[in-house]
Amino acid sequence: MNRICIPEGYRPPLNTFDTQLAIEFIKHNFQIELTHALNLRRVSAPLFVQRESGLNDNLNGVERPVRFDVPAVGAEGEVVHSLAKWKRLALKRYDFHEGRGLYTDMNAIRRDEELDNLHSIYVDQWDWERIIRREDRTLEFLQRIAREIVHCVVDVSDRLRREFPSIHVKLSRRMAVVTTQELEDMYPDLTPKQREDAFLKEHRTALIMQIGGKLKSGIPHDGRAPDYDDWQLNGDILFWNDVLGRSFEISSMGIRVDEESLDRQLTLAGCDDRRSLPFHRMLLNGELPLTIGGGIGQSRLCMLMMGNAHIGEVQCGLWDEETQRVCAEHGILLL
Repeated sequence: MNRICIPEGYRPPLNTFDTQLAIEFIKHNFQIELTHALNLRRVSAPLFVQRESGLNDNLNGVERPVRFDVPAVGAEGEVVHSLAKWKRLALKRYDFHEGRGLYTDMNAIRRDEELDNLHSIYVDQWDWERIIRREDRTLEFLQRIAREIVHCVVDVSDRLRREFPSIHVKLSRRMAVVTTQELEDMYPDLTPKQREDAFLKEHRTALIMQIGGKLKSGIPHDGRAPDYDDWQLNGDILFWNDVLGRSFEISSMGIRVDEESLDRQLTLAGCDDRRSLPFHRMLLNGELPLTIGGGIGQSRLCMLMMGNAHIGEVQCGLWDEETQRVCAEHGILLL
């Protein structure tokens, strides 16, 4: 089921031409800020991977990847859901060292995604990954890196507002931190999404940590594949979105699994069959570097910084008839 909601009185903040200029401004400047803040270098990345490699992101385990046969190779390819696992292998192959990392432009197709103001079947994000020390595998280090990302976002947002005076979005660089269990304890009668909204309405910018495992209620806050983030050392970065009146996730990130946490999470998730895949064998054998990484939505970031109500205002996509009708009635051009 697709859902769309346009805020009362909403009008696009920029015309179509200036929207394209603003998108270019955001993407150009943010990736410069990010590379300097996290010591990253750009690399090329795949649009698809071989099915048997185990490199594709399984997301919540129910989403179907786009698959196709490659007769010249004699194998099946899958369009990536994300590059969460590929990046870690690339750090080893490209001979990166401790304290340095990579980023890339990741494009994906998630055909089972439900469409709404924030979601489309097309995903575009900056995927990044950095090598860390074992002693960096702490919540304190996770928070430090998240704060660096928040500062990059707010710095570019402030510069965008000066460049385009009709944009009035103002983001907070003060990042609150909270675990999913603390959220459940605070708001036991709310759904996970409602908890995020309640917390972000008060704090405006937050890192919500420890996503994937079951809470005291027996229900996870949200799904997370068991073979990239350590569920005790991950988090989502969210801002309060004044236009939509809700919390707004711009990044999923985390310290990645080591041998012990991968072994534990594969069992908890009922995914022991993955142990025989090449990537997972390397991880369990300690052959890959310890890393932290994440994805930062490009269209999401543009939408947030400019104050758009629908993601189709900043990215090209496929939309159902109802979405097209509602947007047309409100003077919103879907790209």
